Amino acid sequence: MNPFKQLIDSAEKHFTGSGKLKMLEPLFDATKTFFFFPSHRTRHIPFARDSLDLKRFMSFVIISLLPVLVFGIYNTGFQEGLARGESYSFGHAFLLGSKYVIPIIIVSYAVGFFWEILFASIRKHKISEGLLVTGLLFPLTLPATIPLWQVALGISFGVVIGKEVFGGTGRNFLNPALTGRAFLFFSYPVSMSGGVWVTAKSAVDGISGATALSVLAPEGEKISSALSNSGFTLSKLFFGFVPGSIGETSALLCILGALFLIITRIANFRIIIGGIAGLIVTSVIFYLVPGHSDSWMHAGPLYHLCAGGFLFGISFMATDPVSAPGTNPGRWIFGFLIGFLTITIRVANPAFVEGTMLAILFMNVFAPLLDYGVIKYKASKRIPNV
Repeated sequence: MNPFKQLIDSAEKHFTGSGKLKMLEPLFDATKTFFFFPSHRTRHIPFARDSLDLKRFMSFVIISLLPVLVFGIYNTGFQEGLARGESYSFGHAFLLGSKYVIPIIIVSYAVGFFWEILFASIRKHKISEGLLVTGLLFPLTLPATIPLWQVALGISFGVVIGKEVFGGTGRNFLNPALTGRAFLFFSYPVSMSGGVWVTAKSAVDGISGATALSVLAPEGEKISSALSNSGFTLSKLFFGFVPGSIGETSALLCILGALFLIITRIANFRIIIGGIAGLIVTSVIFYLVPGHSDSWMHAGPLYHLCAGGFLFGISFMATDPVSAPGTNPGRWIFGFLIGFLTITIRVANPAFVEGTMLAILFMNVFAPLLDYGVIKYKASKRIPNV
């Protein structure tokens, strides 16, 4: 028998029943189920069998995020190298990026689990596995140069206000990671700008570097030309070698992550496809509107799709099964409106160039209404009892 399993089993009596460490039972249970499959069985009819519990469900999301995380670490070091005018090897850039990104992830998990353990102990229920994903998603939405105390503040707001006050995992109507990011964005907009790349050629400590969505074209010049001249070609935006939040830059890896979640049936494809369709349709409509071609109104669907955090948001956050609709028609509408609102915010409000975060949170609020409308419509089509 596994010696570690024997150790866990022998210590269990101290954390359950009338054990001395009863208050820490949620922490013990979380540790045990992290290493071993739960041993709960249905002993009376009806018998239930499920090959995937919540912790394994979350593990699939973590797996889909790993390529995005690894590239985000590398790109952080790569972008600092560009700011310094140097060309780093992959290993050098990855190590340099790790100095920025790994502490952010550690703080996110440490503070997040503190709140999870505290609420679980007070309410006397098991520790939720939801933070396994939230604790990684939240750092990936942040710039690599954000102060760690703001990371702690943001994940605290996201977990406590965005989830725990509503009853914890499964009862939150907003995505906790996006809730924390929104709090930081409106509270500390300078830190969230994400353009503080240190440069050895500057007399100051940092240099502000623009992201693709903040590029403005000179009057009379097309926005696509301005983006290319600023180094934001479609190929760079697609592969991700551009400044931005840690996990949002590579459109390719976000698409691969979305495909993995769809194939494993962790994410619902209707939300993702509906969101991409909404973005493409809306951006084409704006593109066809006569006017100056120097704004993002005339950027076209490909630039809108690859720039910013839309693909990251629609793949990993909009598909949250708790805060998204539960009906299939509702999911199509939900995704389409996220794409529609993303482009509308980008075009109509140049001061807030990234509309994905607000679009998802806004639609989270209306997700129950979409389900209610779909159910009411289907009920109205039923043949009445005679």
